[in-house]
Parts: sequence; structure tokens; C-alpha cells
Amino acid sequence: MSGHSKWATTKHKKAVIDARRGKMFAKLIKNIEVAARMGGGDPAGNPTLFDAIQKAKKSSVPNDNIDRAVKRGSGAEAGGADYQTIMYEGYGPSGVAFLIECLTDNKNRAAMEVRTAMTRNGGSLADPGSVSYMFNRKGVVIVSKDQEGRTVGEDDVLEATLDAGAEEVNDLGDSYEVISEATDLVAVRTALQAAGVDYDSAEASFVPSMNVEVDEDSAGKVFRLVEALEDLDDVQNVFGNFDVSDEVMEALDA
Repeated sequence: MSGHSKWATTKHKKAVIDARRGKMFAKLIKNIEVAARMGGGDPAGNPTLFDAIQKAKKSSVPNDNIDRAVKRGSGAEAGGADYQTIMYEGYGPSGVAFLIECLTDNKNRAAMEVRTAMTRNGGSLADPGSVSYMFNRKGVVIVSKDQEGRTVGEDDVLEATLDAGAEEVNDLGDSYEVISEATDLVAVRTALQAAGVDYDSAEASFVPSMNVEVDEDSAGKVFRLVEALEDLDDVQNVFGNFDVSDEVMEALDA
């Protein structure tokens, strides 16, 4: 049931640092706006909105910003943009497959910027369907180990979520990653809440069915490509099927 992914750990820590810098605020706000537009402005009746708000709060987005985003999305306040979700597929260095999820109000701009970031960093866009079959849509819940003075163990997380549909629990160092079917995501996070376990984020994600092991040289190139894509305002998420060993991560960190 347990594995350890150094990359997932790094990615999670990086997200926390980015959020503190305010870089992620706009993307988190956009998530809330779209969730409110799709399912209404009441988090109690809109699980996607509930989770978008939870993630924003955990990343220290001010409540005023969150409230305004809900109002814009639900139509209670003017000024909401018409964001569309677009998924781009492509390949990066060493044949690593990428899914690039965009939320944009300008498809042409998003396409141009994604293509430019890919080609400048050793990647290329691919035809729709040529990469997506390598990924499965899953529910991913991140649970922090340190919770207000107590440490949550892997067994606690497993016990709380197994009957709700958890498929695996991965140890990411400071936190756990709980994987389930996307349809079981709400049940899994509700089971954690019922067990008194707080969670950092819960969202549908794309998990690769098989990974490409990359060496130090390729890993550096792959990370540069990921950063270039994540720097784009229209890009919400980047999913790749690369695996980086602990040794390679340590060499890169050094």
C-alpha cells in the first residue's frame, strides 16, 4: 500500500512555498470561481467548491479574496471571466509524457504560450489522445502528518479511508498522499473529516499508469520544463509520468 515518491514530496513542498509567495493565489482563486460557476456558490452542496476553498485557505489566501471569487463565479457579483478547461498533451525530455491542464479565457493565447514553453525547454505538443491514455483520473488527498501537536500515522489514515475507497497511501515525508478513484474523492475526504483528521487538499488529478525513470541530466531538464509551464497564468496543473529516484533528487538538491 505504501511507496515513497521524492518528486511528489518536492512538488508538494514547492507548492507550499509558491503559495506563500503569492504566486499560486491567482490560480487558486480561478479554481474557486470556476467551481462556483459549475456547481453553485454553496460549498455545502458543491463538493468541488468546498475543496477549492479548503485548498485556498490552507495556502493562506485571504477570506475576502475567496468570498469575492465565489460571488463572481456564482453570478452574485459582476466581473467573472468565462474560463474554459483545455487539456494539452505533449512529450518532454527523455520521452516523458505530459498532460497540461489550462483554465483560460483565451484559447489562442493559452495554446501559443504552452507551445512556446514546451519547444523552448526540449518538449513538443502531441495530438489529442496520444498521451492521455497513459494517465488515469484519480482522487488525490494530501494529509499533513503534523496536526496541531499530534502526529498522524499511516495506519490512522489507512484505517479512516480504506472503506471509503482509498486504493493506496503514499508517504511523502511531511505528509501522506491518499489515492482513490476520482468518484470516491468526496467519500475519502469525508471519512478523514469524520475521523478527526485534517487534510491539506483534495482534488481530482491525473496519475500515470507507468513511469519513466529519469537520470540526473534528464531530471534537471524535466524540472525546468515543468517550472516554465507552471509559470504560465493559464496553466492550472502539470502532470508527468516521470519518476526521480531519491539519489537523483539528492544530487539535484545539492
